[in-house]
Amino acid sequence: MSTSKPQRSPSEIEDIILKKIFYVTLIEPTDSDPRIVYLEMTAAEILSEGKELLLSRDLMERVLIDRLSGNFSAAEPPFTYLIGCYRRAYDESKKIQSMKDKNLRSEMDIVTKQAKKLSVSYCRIHLGNPDMFGNFDKPSGGMKKKNVSPVLPLIFAEVGSGSLDMFGGSSSSSTSGVQAPPPGFLDEFFKDSDFDSLDPILKELYEDLRSTVINVSVLGDFQPPLRALKYLVSLPVGAKSLVSHEWWVPRGAYMNGRAMELTSILGPFFHISALPDNTLFKSQPDVGQQCFSEASERRPADLLSSFSTIKNFMNILYSGLHDVVMILLKSTDTRERVLQFLAEVINANASRGHIQVDPVSCASSGMFVNLSAVMLRLCEPFLDPHLTKRDKIDPKYAFCGHRLKLSDLTALHASSEEVTEWIGKDNTENRNESRLLQSKEATSSSSNASGQNAKSTTKFTFICECFFMTARVLNLGLLKALSDFKHLAQDISRGEDNLASLKAMRDQAPSPQLELDISRMEKELELYSQEKLCHEAQILRDGDFIQRALSFYRLVIVWLVGLVGGFKMPLPATCPMEFSCMPEHFVEDAMELLIFASRIPKALDGVLLDDFMNFIIMFMASPEYVRNPYLRAKMVEVLNCWMPRSSGSSATSTLFEGHQLSLEYLVRNLLKLYVDIEFTGSHTQFYDKFNIRHNIAELLEYLWQVPSHRNAWRRIAKEEEKGVYLNFLNFLVNDSIYLLDESLNKILEIKQIEADMSNTAEWEQRPAQERQERTRVFHSQENIVRIDMKLANEDVTMLAFTSEEITAPFLLPEMVERVANMLNYFLLQLVGPQRKSLSLKDPEKYEFRPRQLLKQIVRIYVNLARGDSENIFPGAISSDGRSYNEQLFNAGADVLRRIGEDGRTIQEFMELGTKAKAAASEAMDAEAALGEIPDEFLDPIQYTLMRDPVILPSSKTTVDRPTIQRHLLSDNHDPFNRAHLTSDMLIPDVELKARIDEFVRSHQSKKRTSGDDSSSNKERIQTTSSDMLID
Repeated sequence: MSTSKPQRSPSEIEDIILKKIFYVTLIEPTDSDPRIVYLEMTAAEILSEGKELLLSRDLMERVLIDRLSGNFSAAEPPFTYLIGCYRRAYDESKKIQSMKDKNLRSEMDIVTKQAKKLSVSYCRIHLGNPDMFGNFDKPSGGMKKKNVSPVLPLIFAEVGSGSLDMFGGSSSSSTSGVQAPPPGFLDEFFKDSDFDSLDPILKELYEDLRSTVINVSVLGDFQPPLRALKYLVSLPVGAKSLVSHEWWVPRGAYMNGRAMELTSILGPFFHISALPDNTLFKSQPDVGQQCFSEASERRPADLLSSFSTIKNFMNILYSGLHDVVMILLKSTDTRERVLQFLAEVINANASRGHIQVDPVSCASSGMFVNLSAVMLRLCEPFLDPHLTKRDKIDPKYAFCGHRLKLSDLTALHASSEEVTEWIGKDNTENRNESRLLQSKEATSSSSNASGQNAKSTTKFTFICECFFMTARVLNLGLLKALSDFKHLAQDISRGEDNLASLKAMRDQAPSPQLELDISRMEKELELYSQEKLCHEAQILRDGDFIQRALSFYRLVIVWLVGLVGGFKMPLPATCPMEFSCMPEHFVEDAMELLIFASRIPKALDGVLLDDFMNFIIMFMASPEYVRNPYLRAKMVEVLNCWMPRSSGSSATSTLFEGHQLSLEYLVRNLLKLYVDIEFTGSHTQFYDKFNIRHNIAELLEYLWQVPSHRNAWRRIAKEEEKGVYLNFLNFLVNDSIYLLDESLNKILEIKQIEADMSNTAEWEQRPAQERQERTRVFHSQENIVRIDMKLANEDVTMLAFTSEEITAPFLLPEMVERVANMLNYFLLQLVGPQRKSLSLKDPEKYEFRPRQLLKQIVRIYVNLARGDSENIFPGAISSDGRSYNEQLFNAGADVLRRIGEDGRTIQEFMELGTKAKAAASEAMDAEAALGEIPDEFLDPIQYTLMRDPVILPSSKTTVDRPTIQRHLLSDNHDPFNRAHLTSDMLIPDVELKARIDEFVRSHQSKKRTSGDDSSSNKERIQTTSSDMLID
């Protein structure tokens, strides 16, 4: 008969459980388990106290201390041992649940809970005081090395990280092969303790996390640290510890933007990027080298795969960083410190807004692009379609906010002195308002009133702070990166041209130095290409990123318009100071982003563009609101991108053809800007205006084809016949003459170089350096001619189609001679005796189309003749002493017949030539009849007889009215002393006019019987023949 197993007492069961948990015994073990430690000294002390040698909850802490403090062979390091204790306690707690005795189960459950709590507590104690329980974790050899916190691998395992070898440890290190933490361990570790004991542990964890991502690119293993960071800040104690860390906002005499990026806790996380950085701070793996090396030889599918991979990884980073920042912002305990961090980063990197950025003193482009993406995500709650929360944005933040330094930025219109004066006045009003509020407070608080200042009345909402910070971050981040991308594209284009030139020179005169130069240029182009593709992958390929930015700038635009009273025209006569003092880059960045987005397929899909369109129409011709003419010109560049034929989208056509403000003001404001851009104040204004007017001209040509806009154009020409439209016409003529003249002169230079190069024998005898320089000049001149001819063709085309329906302004006294001189000059160049010198092997290469140009010129002649009801145009043509010759019309007609021009046009052109010849004869007869004209009757500028003399008020000089009015079209200064002058300031010289009229009458009344053939004295060109015709 078998004997029953003796029943164990609760004390014995407790002893067994604690032995399994802590791997200790008070009785010399009989088994050979090396993990069990015999606490001989502890057992002796317990026996001396008259107690049983059984482990119990009362002895638990005492036993644990002795185990940790003792020097036992083959014992685990303290932290590893304590984690094991917690895990074993957790396992025992699950086994206890199967006990049938409810009371015993309850008692043992208390034991395991106490064991877990004690394990966690001593983990904290050990981490806070690593030397307390021996030196297990210290490296051997006496070398000082900062160990990674043993908690970090547990956090990585908890948040689902991948590899744990990012610390650089070997397989035997304490961080490799770590199991996931026991269930509940981290919760107990971080949540059931006071802040002071956890703070140093957390700070060390943040430092370790920061070190794991330094110089890690987006292709590196950044996700485990990022998840760990998010986990820690989600703990209230973790968030508090992070923002109180001395590296949260690093301080120091030499602290700058780059140092803040490197030393702050969050800086290295924001540095993770696909964008290349300076070689001193280069991240690994190298994204450009790994994804885009020799991109031209890669399959398109491979490039698309790389783009997609980078975009996905970047969005993981953006989301993680946004979550971290958002968690910190939601807590009132940490929000202020987060805003302080953002402001400090922005202010320390203000010089990123400069053209040249110092990579040693400024944070990386990658950091600010990442920060841009995070800030845009923070703005999403107030970027709803109706922008309902925009009233929470206070313009005073730009000047009274204590975080961002905005008052030093270039303002939309106000000068720096005006901004300073306005801020000072506003602050005084704030202080007065503050004192008034304080005087109404209870007497008990009056003693504190003197210590208050204006800040008490200027507390700004989070939406307001987020708005201004995002605008600054985008300026220094996203928009700066887009600018870098544009410059990279330009560098690549120039580099390819230089490479082609070098290879051409090598073909003509090979040399070792040329081979070195070609190799160097190819390597440079490869690096440029990689950088460009990295920018494209992180920014331009991320449609969500671009659309978020567009939504934000729509808010900026709508909010700015609200400062001037909303979307309505005309604008108030006086620009409000709130608008005038706003940073100029708010608008410039919006325009730059629109230009970039317009060139990215589908980037504008779903974007509400009407508000942008309204803003551009309102301000592009309003220098009283937007001082910078180049910024207003950039608005035209946006419209140019939106033209249906440029954008490739029919959606944008409604912006021009069905938009109320557009139909009423677009043409008017484009014409006004065309005039205003003549004087920008820049030393390069003469050349800048051509590019700007090129964009305006393309827009105007498109609008002329829209009936509603053409009607508006005709109305403006009539209303502003002697105003802005006359000025527009004058500058259009000036530009046409200059551009064509420059082009034709440079064509002669190109032909000379071509002739030199074609003489191979003589060319080879020239020094190599001279040949290289001549080749460089040749390519440079080719580019200039191509551009100038393209612009000249545009201007002549615009003169042709507008003169068909609008002729009156062309025929005004101050304009008609100028137009006639231009047409005569063009005609002389195209059909005159010098035209053979302009023949080119490939004229189309230079945009030089002489046949088409001649047709346009003749079309203008004929259009103006049709509208010349007073027959003044023929006289203006024949009075041109520089280019007019009666035979030019015959030569032109012959060429027109050869190239298939309409017969009616040719007939009218010939009739105009006949009228001009008759007018020339009449003019010569009249001049002969007048004889010697007194000097006082001659215009001092043109030396022609004055018909309407006027006195200039400043210099007191008398000139002919058409002469000075023609001058004022281009320059509103007295030509004799540079004093300001306008047409309404001219003083009619009535007495002199009467004397001139009398002089003319008296001489015309005399009959002249001289039979001199005046026409025989007139210089003539050779008779038209086949060799004068355009080939």
